[in-house]
Amino acid sequence: MITVVGTGTGAPVPLDAVAGAELVVGGRRHLEAVRLPESAERIVLGPLAPALDAIEEYVGKERRVVVLASGDPGFFGIVRALAERFGADRLDVRPGVSSVAAAFARLGLTWDDAVVVSAHGRDSRTAVNVCRAHPKAAVLTGPGAGPAELGAALARTAPGRVLVVASALGSAEERLERVSPAEAAGRDWGTAVSVVLCLDETRALGPVRTLAGAVRPSEWALDEGEFAHRDSMITKFEVRALALARLGPRTGDLVWDVGSGSGSVAVECARLGAAVSAVERAADGVERIRANAVAHGVDVHVVHGTAPEVLSELDAPDAVFVGGGGRELPGIVGECARRARRTVVVAMAALDRVPAVRNALTGAGFDCDGVLLQSSRLAPLPGDVTRLAATNPVFLLWGTRTPLSHEGVAQ
Repeated sequence: MITVVGTGTGAPVPLDAVAGAELVVGGRRHLEAVRLPESAERIVLGPLAPALDAIEEYVGKERRVVVLASGDPGFFGIVRALAERFGADRLDVRPGVSSVAAAFARLGLTWDDAVVVSAHGRDSRTAVNVCRAHPKAAVLTGPGAGPAELGAALARTAPGRVLVVASALGSAEERLERVSPAEAAGRDWGTAVSVVLCLDETRALGPVRTLAGAVRPSEWALDEGEFAHRDSMITKFEVRALALARLGPRTGDLVWDVGSGSGSVAVECARLGAAVSAVERAADGVERIRANAVAHGVDVHVVHGTAPEVLSELDAPDAVFVGGGGRELPGIVGECARRARRTVVVAMAALDRVPAVRNALTGAGFDCDGVLLQSSRLAPLPGDVTRLAATNPVFLLWGTRTPLSHEGVAQ
């Protein structure tokens, strides 16, 4: 058996967990903090592959191995790598308190409604998008994805967030510091950071939970009456339903809603867990988008400006929705397609714009498809009878980036 012991957040390591160990693998601070058998070989964890090779050699000779890990080693920890290499039945896992649980406990906060994301050895953009979209998030940090990098990204798009940087949890040097994103960006945090909590304290606590983590809404493609809008200038729910299906907004994504109008698409994407930037040139439209976001309990980063000029200020999106029309539409779609990682969806009423928009998508390396949506809704008539009331037809085009064409995406 390989004994995997969680440590480092305050709980002592039981003596029986390391008794008789012939090989002990762990971080330097964990090895120094635990009383180990004098005869045990020690390996300080750095690159994982050499440590796994050494463990395999000892296991093959039926010699006892102990792995010391931070907190709960089954929570974004080494258990995955060990199970893949040696099989879960060879592991005796003794979890400690995870850094996430410890940090929230220090603040006296529940974390069943928190979204936890690891930026350790991963692209930090997913962690940034989670922090933008969710009111309570925890980020497991790593080199190049620490409080400074997280703060720098959030300072541009969510400056009101509160970051709680938890360092050296469970040690004599433990500290928790509340800072703004801008303050976090301006500091060198060193290597002792355990976890960063990101809180939006302007959003009220939700109801008592029975499911942990991010919960998808029970419905989408909401009725137009759920949004403030001007003169019915809003993406109708039939169109919005298909647009959402093609956009595929999810936790960790960034979606642009360009020509946002009322912000109905932006708000729905945010409700489904994505971070959203909404671009709108009309001042009254900007205020409507903000009001609709507040009404639905989501955070939308609203940019007051004209596309495509303001798009260069935004982080590269996973998906883009473009609404509206005008002569500049193909150029806007082309710029969005140049930046989008996955897909661009365009809604338009004018037949004349379809060929140019399609060319803009295919010219950017997208596979393009589309439909003309025509729907009729039930409407009452006098005498307790019903008629069909036609809505205006809308063209919906979407482009999907092929895997090979993703390499040239502009950041």
